[in-house]
Amino acid sequence: MTWSSALRKSVRTGLTVERTTLTPLLALRSALGVAIVIGLMLWFGTPKLAVSSAFGAFAAGVAIFQRSWRPRPVLALAVAVGLAVSTFLGYVAAHDHLLFAALLGVWTLLAGMAWAIGPVSGLVATQTVAVMLVTVTLPTSVSGALHHAGLIAFGGLVQATLIVLLPIRPWGLQRDALADALAAEADYARRLRHDPVARFDPQPLMDAREAAELTPRQARSRPRQLGGPRGVAERIRPVLASLADPVLGAPAEGPERDRARDLLGAAASVLDSVARAIRWGRPVRLSAEAVDTLEVPESGPILDGAARRSALRLIALLGDAVEATDEPVRTTAPRNGEPKRETKGEPKREHRHLLRPSVPRLVPVVLRALRREARWSSPIGRHGVRVAVVALIGYALGSALPLGHGYWVPLTSVMVMRPDFGQTYSRGVGRFVGTVVGVLIAGALMALFHPGTWVCAALAVLCIGLMYLLMGTGYSVASACIAGYVVFLLGIAGEGWSQTVQARVALTLLGGLLAMAAYALFPTWETPRLRDRLADWLEANGRYSLAVLGVFAEPAEARPRRVREALLDSRAARTAWEDATARALTEPVRHRGISRTAERAAESALATMGRATMLMEAHLPERSTDPSKGAAAFAGALRTALPAAATAVRERRAPDWSAPRAALDAWRAEAGDTGVAVRGTELLTDALEELAAALSPGPGGRNRAARRL
Repeated sequence: MTWSSALRKSVRTGLTVERTTLTPLLALRSALGVAIVIGLMLWFGTPKLAVSSAFGAFAAGVAIFQRSWRPRPVLALAVAVGLAVSTFLGYVAAHDHLLFAALLGVWTLLAGMAWAIGPVSGLVATQTVAVMLVTVTLPTSVSGALHHAGLIAFGGLVQATLIVLLPIRPWGLQRDALADALAAEADYARRLRHDPVARFDPQPLMDAREAAELTPRQARSRPRQLGGPRGVAERIRPVLASLADPVLGAPAEGPERDRARDLLGAAASVLDSVARAIRWGRPVRLSAEAVDTLEVPESGPILDGAARRSALRLIALLGDAVEATDEPVRTTAPRNGEPKRETKGEPKREHRHLLRPSVPRLVPVVLRALRREARWSSPIGRHGVRVAVVALIGYALGSALPLGHGYWVPLTSVMVMRPDFGQTYSRGVGRFVGTVVGVLIAGALMALFHPGTWVCAALAVLCIGLMYLLMGTGYSVASACIAGYVVFLLGIAGEGWSQTVQARVALTLLGGLLAMAAYALFPTWETPRLRDRLADWLEANGRYSLAVLGVFAEPAEARPRRVREALLDSRAARTAWEDATARALTEPVRHRGISRTAERAAESALATMGRATMLMEAHLPERSTDPSKGAAAFAGALRTALPAAATAVRERRAPDWSAPRAALDAWRAEAGDTGVAVRGTELLTDALEELAAALSPGPGGRNRAARRL
């Protein structure tokens, strides 16, 4: 993509207003927190204290709306503590420009590195830099620093208190994540009726798994509906694919295919019903037609062989999903920690959950993440250096210009910059346009009506309430609301609106241009790294295939946990590849090392490889089954060929799969061994050879890849 095309796309993305689900009650509660803080400070303090303390409540409210599985009060308190610390340090160092510049550089570098922990951590760290920049203009005594830091923390405490006192749809994010995963599988089942090899995006299942990670405190109050269906959903997906597959499931045409389509449709209906029950905490309501379809027929078309095993397992799993969901919502254990008494004759149930480390135990996790990304080749590491340098340059330029409010230059740059090109440029455009619109509207209201202090406070709360409500629709809309919020806050403090408008527009433009120029001069392109991402996905897929084949080779030594962990690694690698290709599409860099045609063909081949392994996983043998020497031989050949193949992908060579193909031919030649494992391995080997054809240098390989697409 050329620079002109990339810039045009960034402008369109930055100005796009998306349709999204609004949460008015959540927005109203967060705006109420800001209103309480501003009102108390105006009533008992001064307008300047109200302006200063409002930032804590505002930032804590923004963090509440982020996609995080931590309890909302914990998020609000964590933001309050971070803002209070940065406020205090900024006050203490503000009297000396050199000392403050050194503090700003180190703090911004760490804030940029915080993206290694996660997007929510990166956003919160960015806000701590913003509040540090704002404190430059305020008094710098130590007692004043402690006072203002306490006010900032008070704002976050108010938001956390409101969350506890006014709960709105508790466990709502976790319910939505699990319901979305089940709804995605229902859609997958419907698509399989017409396309037996339809692709499935595992992202909803990955989100549901993240949402299921609980701290011990959360585990004691998690609704029963959120406990069991996720594991069932994970097991249903390969069964759906196996039933629909024309090679390992029902035949492509005939009465058995019609029966498979009916079962898939009924499964979709049941999964949708379970998803609705989980989303709203209600009992499951199943349609009579779906229940009748899932009954084993006494006559008519009946499935046979592997398809029949898949159908029976699907019916059992759907029953487990309904049973795990169709109960009143209750806690998993008594709040006092005593063991739950069991009813006589009732089987003992063990409530297990994925462990999420508590806040103190996050410290070593954070340190490992920072150490992992603290290298020059890391995009996060380069982002940290980039944003620190830009913040220092912006601080120097803002201080030198005679416009006042010079901190808006580095503040805009820091808020705009992200670790990738597309987000940085689109946010820069959205920030500037939103700021212009916001300050013009707010400035016009100030000029026409000259509102008093309390009216300005009410207008500021209205703007921030609109921001909370509309922040998911686009960055330009949120920026417009924030700009109006700032104008009215400064109106509370008695500053002239006309100077505020002119200075903010000019300095925001300068900060945005500085951020864009920094990425152009010191980029971190994803495009040259695509082959590395592809090789990582190949290695992860290979480990998943080896784990499944290992069960066929030695059923008595099967380790389901090993298969599960390999599947999760494969999903993570696939997601990393898809994210990388999405970022590469926005970059003004020619594809180096892999063409777009080869990229799409290689992605299709690896997706097919993962699907073939998943089909075999749906038919894993029992522990009492005899070992398969053919599976062991093929697994050995694949294990030997995999490292060299990954190296070949990175070095722009076609991988060699001749040894696995020979092992498959020998396995297939064994008398009577034509089961699921052989047919699944054939699909897997074909996918590996498609990958080799897609990555073969020269026009021959590219033409073969294009024909396969």
